[in-house]
Amino acid sequence: MTRVRERDITLIDGRTLHVYVTGRLRSRRLPIIWHHGTPNTGAPPEPLMRAAKKAGLRWVAFDRPGYGGSSRHEGRTVGSIASDVEQLADALGLERFAVFGHSGGGPHALACAASMPGRVAAVAISGGLAPLALADGDTGLARERWFDGMGPVGSASLGTALDGADAKRAHEDAADDGIDFTSRDWAALAGKWGWLGTVAAAGVATGLDGLVDDDLAYVAPWGVDLSRITAPTLLAHGVNDRVVPIAHARWLAAALPNATLWEVEGEGHISALADDGHGAAAAVRWVADTVEADDA
Repeated sequence: MTRVRERDITLIDGRTLHVYVTGRLRSRRLPIIWHHGTPNTGAPPEPLMRAAKKAGLRWVAFDRPGYGGSSRHEGRTVGSIASDVEQLADALGLERFAVFGHSGGGPHALACAASMPGRVAAVAISGGLAPLALADGDTGLARERWFDGMGPVGSASLGTALDGADAKRAHEDAADDGIDFTSRDWAALAGKWGWLGTVAAAGVATGLDGLVDDDLAYVAPWGVDLSRITAPTLLAHGVNDRVVPIAHARWLAAALPNATLWEVEGEGHISALADDGHGAAAAVRWVADTVEADDA
């Protein structure tokens, strides 16, 4: 079993960032910084430990502000997470790394790639959100397409976030525990990807701040210039995803300068991770192969 070490990093504004590291700190294995979904804590993905080790990679991860052991950063944006990650990388001596984001972690992985193009070697995203165009001329997916195909639970939750923090928190206080998973998603959760249930429970164990701040950030301007992303970027997305519809991945594939899109037929938000041919383990191998090719 892969050993995971945990530590706290004090950021320049005094906040604490709780960090997870696998492998030796001075290891020559390229680190992948994991960006977790909503609402999760940031422990590195147990179902992908073996795939990363076999590919010659190792995991670094962190609790996003407001989750787990990380201080809240009220009013944070998608783009502001990149500064936290840059400080994390500096503290751990990571000169170069890849990023991998699932679901709500996708936008934050893209923010890092845009902010640190010289350090991010590759980007992998599964089921990631696209930016929302809030007005004509905005760079983002049009509102009707952003929500089209999204299930009723996610539509209500993210739609309420558009009405501001008070409305969003009131919605979450009154919400039940429903979620827009497909039958294929539930089947995947019955296997090794049931690990996500553990980190999701931990994500709300200390309150709803992380979830609320995440959703507010997703529907606000990201503060991210996607055109600055030079790293090869893989977008793997279930065609039947009802949590984050496939239109998000298709828009990102057209907007990003160096993107590859894997449309995972028949799969949803979680089951796409478990897919044998184009799932998360295959994405880890893609990262290793892409970085090796760039280094050749």
